[in-house]
Amino acid sequence: MPASSLVSPQIFGHPGTKPEAYDPEGAKKLLAAAGYPNGFGLTLHATNNRYLNDAAVAQATASMLTRVGIQTKVETLPVAAYFTRARQGDFSFEMLGWGSAAADVALRSITGTPDAKTGYGTWNWGKYSNPQLDKLIEKSLTTVSSDKAREENAKAAAKFALDDHAVIPSHSQLAMWAMKSGLKYEARTDEWSLAQFFHKR
Repeated sequence: MPASSLVSPQIFGHPGTKPEAYDPEGAKKLLAAAGYPNGFGLTLHATNNRYLNDAAVAQATASMLTRVGIQTKVETLPVAAYFTRARQGDFSFEMLGWGSAAADVALRSITGTPDAKTGYGTWNWGKYSNPQLDKLIEKSLTTVSSDKAREENAKAAAKFALDDHAVIPSHSQLAMWAMKSGLKYEARTDEWSLAQFFHKR
């Protein structure tokens, strides 16, 4: 499903935004206004064995970008090699999937200014940093007056991250599990299937 934020609409703290329409002509005008009337080139790195159709999604994304003037090549790697290189900062434009129970928790890891002391930005491979967003995330995570108040703060942080283009939301994938009668498994937001969490009914 097309995404409009770092977390899907069912998740705590989704800001209520709608997916932006694909507008190639509008994008070309923005590129020209930014000083790139002839576009530019880049490489999109992605996994090829971690997410549903991840290599195909990367190719589709590259096609859409190329159509607006950003000549995009795709390089895919197995997840183990990909994560190692991405953490080292080897890529300039990369694809990452993320599952979370709350928007502020996801923002802390993905868009927080990397800081070993606070634990912010542990998955912020691009080293994005905005002190205003850090403050909004911290405000949300430390709100204890009520769940409603915390969610409003989480929504504000998520909306700020979108407006500042901290990330480019692509899509939310739908994961399914199938098993024989008599087994029970609580689906995880990270989509891993871990044997120790399967139980008999």
